[in-house]
Amino acid sequence: MTSVSETSKWLDAHYDPVANLYTFSSCIGKISPYENTLLDLPTGLVSFLMDQHEPRTPAIAVASGPFIYVYKNLRPYFKFTLPPLEVNALEQDVWNQARECYPLLPSHRDKADVPLSVRSLRFLMLDPQDTEAFVNLHKAQPIRRQTVITCIGTLKKNMADEDAVSCLVICTESKDVYILDPEAFTILSKMSVPSAPTQMDVTGQFDVEFRITVACRNGNIYILRRDSPKPKYCIELSSHPVGLVRMGKSVVVGCAQETLQGFTQKGKKLWTACLPAPVTTMGVMDLPTRGFQAVLVGLANCEVHLYRDKNLISTIKTPDVVTSICFGRYGREDGTLIMTTKGGGLIVKILKRTAVFDDRDSAPGPPLAQSIRLNIPKKTKLYVDQTMRERENAVAMHRAFQMDLSRLRLAAARAYVKALESSLTPMSSSLSEPLKMNAVVQGLGPSFKLTLNIQNTAACRPVMNLAISFLYDESLYSMRTAFFKIPLLVPGLNYPIDTFVECLSDKGISDIIKVFVLREGKSAPLLTAHINMPVSEGLALN
Repeated sequence: MTSVSETSKWLDAHYDPVANLYTFSSCIGKISPYENTLLDLPTGLVSFLMDQHEPRTPAIAVASGPFIYVYKNLRPYFKFTLPPLEVNALEQDVWNQARECYPLLPSHRDKADVPLSVRSLRFLMLDPQDTEAFVNLHKAQPIRRQTVITCIGTLKKNMADEDAVSCLVICTESKDVYILDPEAFTILSKMSVPSAPTQMDVTGQFDVEFRITVACRNGNIYILRRDSPKPKYCIELSSHPVGLVRMGKSVVVGCAQETLQGFTQKGKKLWTACLPAPVTTMGVMDLPTRGFQAVLVGLANCEVHLYRDKNLISTIKTPDVVTSICFGRYGREDGTLIMTTKGGGLIVKILKRTAVFDDRDSAPGPPLAQSIRLNIPKKTKLYVDQTMRERENAVAMHRAFQMDLSRLRLAAARAYVKALESSLTPMSSSLSEPLKMNAVVQGLGPSFKLTLNIQNTAACRPVMNLAISFLYDESLYSMRTAFFKIPLLVPGLNYPIDTFVECLSDKGISDIIKVFVLREGKSAPLLTAHINMPVSEGLALN
């Protein structure tokens, strides 16, 4: 049921493939086992402490339809109903006129900006012959517009302790977010978002500061803060979110395009990790005793991946697709992982106390150092002023740069042409005699050995009838042979030609010796080399 590499980290505490548990992560909590029947399908379940009375027994809040059922001590304790929505005035007038409603209501069928009650929506779905009976049955009853709960969470009241009193936070289909008092179940705060919420994460304390991160049906994520009825920040995603958890000061989102993305609390993207399969569920793995936090991601390929930031640090293989995940303390074990599968199975695993997770990414890809953010220095006033100047004079600066660049290219081209025309380069530009020459000076002085290495770079044509001539200051240097002929040059071979130079000056100065490779019958040299002679150290010591 697990991979070989992960067997040493998890204990298989329980597995029941026919438990008939069909649920999602929002409807799982770590509570004492008992059973109670609901009137409708639940949309969320949370456990929270309502008061400071002893014994500190947590209550269970179950969201179902427009109601929240609160259970305490294994018994029903309280039922909270969402406040009704305001009925549209036009709809109210139509129902007041009773029998004149059916020619009027269909005229507003296509008006999406006019919210209607459930009664009117059902009326518009009826066949024409059934409308009169429907009106006669409901005309005496008052109209009510009731919304439903889409997700539920908890928010600490005034302390961050684990056993502190918590408020209930609920999101509704009418795009509202309510915070309820834990004892009187009155509405402490009401906020709204642009679209219907689907998932939610809450952190902070109600009396101090809190953040409510809401994933909505329009594909965006909104962040609500204290004393702000509207969203403070908005995260626009490239695909719809299918999972939302908070890990420390970052928000981790699983997207429908098989990616896992990390954001800051202000909505700035930090990283993106590609997944091998679609996300089915997500949860947080928090071990405060070890200071370890990670994100559990259930995938459609029967695997559960454990991510720390963007690094994949562990993989658990399951016999079926996991649909819900819950990690935390269960009984006496701090590291209990509870999962339900698509086929209704139940899997319970316990993390070994000796288990160690490596921070290195086990997935193939770039090294971890590549994802480390650089410590960029703060912008100075000089940098800001320079940036403003460049913005204001961008056109003039670009033109000046292009003008200088053109002048530089022109000067380089002229110098290159001049060198080719006068054969001032150590490589020949002639196609019939392609030659290359370099010089090496050996010795400390006053006598130097000058070696010229000449090579014919042609493919298959030899070169002959060449000569070498030296031009130098005769008051500084003397040479035994200042002119000699070069033998036939075979292509590809290096021909070293040696001569000796005697320094005549005792003043510690040096000069340039020019070397010309000549062809018989031509006045212009084939190539030229300038040799910077070193200072004669022998004469300097004398």
